[in-house]
Amino acid sequence: MGEKVVAGDFDLSDRQRYRRKLHQCVEALSGLLAERRFDRPRNLMGMEIELNLTGADAMPKMLNGQVLERIASHDFQTELGMFNLEVNIVPHHLSGRVLDQLAEELRTGLGYADRKAGEVDAGIMMIGILPTLGRDDMVRSNLSDVDRYALLNDQMLAARGESFSLDIEGVERLVATAGSITPEAACTSLQLHLQVTPERFADVWNAAQAVAAVQVALGANSPFLFGREVWRESRPPLFEQATDTRPPELRNQGVRPRTWFGEKWIGSVEELFEENLRYFPPLLPICDEEEPLRVLADGGVPQLKELVLHNGTVYRWNRPVYGIADGVPHLRVENRVLPAGPTVADVIANTALYYGLVRALAEESRPVWSRMPFSAAAENFEAACRHGIEAELLWPRPGRSGGLTRVPVTKLVRDELLPLAAAGLDGWNIEPADREHYLGIIEERCKRRTNGASWQADTYHRAREAGLDRGAALAAMTRRYGELMQGGDPVHTWPAGIPAP
Repeated sequence: MGEKVVAGDFDLSDRQRYRRKLHQCVEALSGLLAERRFDRPRNLMGMEIELNLTGADAMPKMLNGQVLERIASHDFQTELGMFNLEVNIVPHHLSGRVLDQLAEELRTGLGYADRKAGEVDAGIMMIGILPTLGRDDMVRSNLSDVDRYALLNDQMLAARGESFSLDIEGVERLVATAGSITPEAACTSLQLHLQVTPERFADVWNAAQAVAAVQVALGANSPFLFGREVWRESRPPLFEQATDTRPPELRNQGVRPRTWFGEKWIGSVEELFEENLRYFPPLLPICDEEEPLRVLADGGVPQLKELVLHNGTVYRWNRPVYGIADGVPHLRVENRVLPAGPTVADVIANTALYYGLVRALAEESRPVWSRMPFSAAAENFEAACRHGIEAELLWPRPGRSGGLTRVPVTKLVRDELLPLAAAGLDGWNIEPADREHYLGIIEERCKRRTNGASWQADTYHRAREAGLDRGAALAAMTRRYGELMQGGDPVHTWPAGIPAP
């Protein structure tokens, strides 16, 4: 949510006032769009990565406050759980050697953070869900000591009126309850931002939705949750259930969850913010003193703080973002589907694929979303989360004959999407050597049908076959993951299994 939130209890009038302010914010946003007040095209991207803190035994360490004190950098911030950190990479222009620059900045920043964490016997782990997290770790007392997290937790519990229920059936079934939103903290992600003009926003968002399943299938890195092997990318079902403010009766009525994929292609950014108002009650009805319509009428740029805060409590996998830089408003698409890790090389490869594909698909004369129903994109997303790199996806048939076909994601990527991503990166004027290197990592993942999730599952099962019990096998696999992550070679090159002592 970005900003500190401090508030006490809300009275009955607060939500009504906040709702009125939200409508004013959306009206002011429409005014900014009509007056063409938004920033010009700048080809700017940004990146955030959520991280875990672990000990030498690969177990979680609830020490983010102490580690952040030692890091002492605004690039690193708290996240929801005391075992989480987040690193923010400053915006970069998408051009030239930006991919290698990002890789170098990440290696330097993560290396520094890991050394500082070592001062309190902890280390940095870049992984979608830490396999050694246990249900006993998911308690309110392990939320970070930040006002907005406590307030968000209390408001979500009050909205739901009962404990959160987790029920995820994959390779194994996980059933649990939680008395707080702390299980959400198990989900650590890579978030990619792209600044876009209002005219291009809908095309870029639709393109991002269309390729979300491909991103997840190739980048899956979260096969274990609380000691159980569930989906290959278990963050989406966990996040949805851990933030689900609907009791069963509202869920049965078809009320939308606060974490959702969406339900239609869009024609403008306004549609997404209007959906937020139409479908989702405010969780944090904190009103700013700004009168957005008056600010707009006076020729100023409104902050739209209520709209920004509310938007931060609706967990879309591709989220619209309104921001202001140097007094000029801008819009961003925030892509939230990818897990963190496994290595910096893998992160940058995932980044290259995303930015290349989104540009290429957004510029097609017959875009994929004009040839595929939104329901197919949503079905693809679930299939990718369940099956990872083994998923089969629905995709428009080549040519003009129309219709959809079901194709293995590895074949789709190698035959059709990698050339598109390469063309998209060329459109950004990315250095050809960097384009070939990082898209080459994606191609090798497809050839070997190996990503973080498949490596974790394979190594875990080999450890079980060697005689380790469930807990010991998960810990041994996670320690080995950490060693290979530090080595830096992309995950498709990792040998499976635990080396003999």
